Amino acid sequence: MASAISPCIFCQIARSSNSTPLLHSDDKVVAFQDIKPAAFRHYLVIPVEHIPTVNDLRRGNEHYTLVSHMLNVGETLLRRDAPQSNQFRFGFHQPPLNSVDHLHLHCFALPFIPRWKQLKYLSLGPLGFIEAEKLLEKIKPLSPIPP
Repeated sequence: MASAISPCIFCQIARSSNSTPLLHSDDKVVAFQDIKPAAFRHYLVIPVEHIPTVNDLRRGNEHYTLVSHMLNVGETLLRRDAPQSNQFRFGFHQPPLNSVDHLHLHCFALPFIPRWKQLKYLSLGPLGFIEAEKLLEKIKPLSPIPP
């Protein structure tokens, strides 16, 4: 008989907040501190639903709305927890450079600490870090989103 426990660490976090203190939780996403912070504040926002990577997102209302919500949650948390920071950054690693196969939005209140950590989050075209706004542009529905 197959085990009901998911091997995906982020699925486990999304379904059971006992393991990791959550900064935000709703029916679509959860947010928590990155285990290896690379900036003054470094949070991850993940969907509750298991979506492996940005390559699994499709153009359309469903995924566009999800990623928009992830970004809004990240922005709200950083503005609350790092009001003195005037520079934020939001984005996703693209395969093969993603560390966990569960979609996760990196939310940074800069500066990077130490500074060299910024190298891990460079936008290098199709292999690098993709800014959240660029990803939203890629998956934006072709027809207007209903109100």
